[in-house]
Order: sequence, then C-alpha cells, then structure tokens
Amino acid sequence: RYLGGRPAAILSFGIQGGSAAGARFIDALKLVVRLVNIGDAKSLACHPASTTHRQLNAEELARAGVSDDMVRLAIGIEHIDDILADLDQALAAAAR
Repeated sequence: RYLGGRPAAILSFGIQGGSAAGARFIDALKLVVRLVNIGDAKSLACHPASTTHRQLNAEELARAGVSDDMVRLAIGIEHIDDILADLDQALAAAAR
C-alpha cells in the first residue's frame, strides 16, 4: 500500500552458525551501523535476540519468531554496491 508494490527496506535472516556467527557478522560490518532503530538514512543492523528482545526467554523468543541466529537489516541510502560489499565481507567473517 505505502510502497507501491516495491519491497520494504527492512529484512531479517539467519546466519548459519547460530548466535556466535551472528555476532561475528555484526562485528565485521564496516559501512552498516550496529543500531536497533529503523527509519534512518544509514543502513543499520541488529541482533534482536541480544538487543530488542533480550528480556525474553528461549520459549518467548521462539513464539515471537526470533531465533538466536537472526539478524535484522534496515537498508539506507548508501550506494547498493557499497552495501552489498559490506554484507558480503561480513558474511565471510561470520563463516570463519
């Protein structure tokens, strides 16, 4: 309705390797900023299980659809090639 059929700029995905790999991914980001807010001009990333949903126990996290490996991205206005390069190198770091 608001985006005219275009996809939103917020997405969530899991990092293979669980919580530790998710932490390595977040720590490896250089362009994308580690923040829990959304709606910024900058690209942002967060790990919901340890930030926005940290007060929930494992059962509550599961009911909320938040896994230990989940990363949430809010994409900003940086050039797409720069964003993709940052995500690519962070995914490589997470796999180590």
